[in-house]
Amino acid sequence: MRSYIIRRCLFAVVLVFVATIISFTILKMSPGKAGAEDINPRLSKKYIEEQERIFGLNRSPVSQYLSWLGVMHLIGKDDRGGLIQGDLGLSLKYKQPVAKVIGPRLVATLMLNIVTLVFTWSVAIPLGIWAAVKQYKLPDKLLSLFSFTGMSLPGFFLALIMLWIFASHLQWLPSGGLVSLDHDKMRLVPAMQDYLRHLIVPVVVLTFGALASLQRYARGNMLEVLREQYVITARAKGLSETCVIYKHALRNAINPLVTMLGFEFAGLFGGAALLENVINYPGMGQLILEALRAKDQSMVMSTFLIGSIMLVIGNLLAEILLAAVDPRVSYV
Repeated sequence: MRSYIIRRCLFAVVLVFVATIISFTILKMSPGKAGAEDINPRLSKKYIEEQERIFGLNRSPVSQYLSWLGVMHLIGKDDRGGLIQGDLGLSLKYKQPVAKVIGPRLVATLMLNIVTLVFTWSVAIPLGIWAAVKQYKLPDKLLSLFSFTGMSLPGFFLALIMLWIFASHLQWLPSGGLVSLDHDKMRLVPAMQDYLRHLIVPVVVLTFGALASLQRYARGNMLEVLREQYVITARAKGLSETCVIYKHALRNAINPLVTMLGFEFAGLFGGAALLENVINYPGMGQLILEALRAKDQSMVMSTFLIGSIMLVIGNLLAEILLAAVDPRVSYV
């Protein structure tokens, strides 16, 4: 397993490198000029050319990519460092280092999505098993209704309903954002409570949508396994239903879900741009959209880089977990 992980990590470095080349090429081939939406027509041509020089936009595309990568700094042709030196560059839109802009938003997005992931998986798997065991009975029908509602109801619409009821009328929850205006003046416990109150609406909305599809997926896998011959044999031997479900059936039904968990881990970074706009949540989804609109080169490249790394980590994590839950899986 150790040698396999080392090989996968080495392959991941090559994969991420290729992903940065592809994303940079697509960014350069897309229509529009970097920072065009922020350029004031009253600014002089000399000022615009100076800004392009500062951000390195007056160079050739190959030179710009090598500069962002940090190769130009290594050969002494650029004063600024790049990715190799641990510098993600300067944001064209925010006029700040990319790491400084991404940092707080990345923490907010990861916190939101990790809490959502824990809630979703801790609820969806038991509900999927229960629906499979109670196939075509009242619990299964109620859960199917819940699932279809969750998959068809837009997340932003549910967020608006929750804000209208619990923030506007009842005033139990804040109307949006990440923290209150006086959050810095609060003590530790009230500050944590304030932070959690702001997470309720986005966590409920994201959990409701993800829970519906995951519960249906878990139900389908469980039903397929329950029809297998070894499960019928286990019941014929007189084993309890609990032993048949959780010891024999679940261990095989969980395998496809483990693979799905790896892809969901990669999705932790993306955020939910539309939901973030509705509730004014300062996450990565909104930042990525703004960077793409402005063609903020360093910001777009850095976000794609982090997304690629998390995708590779998610796939590797899924393979390790799959080997842990299924003894038949072995990596040589």
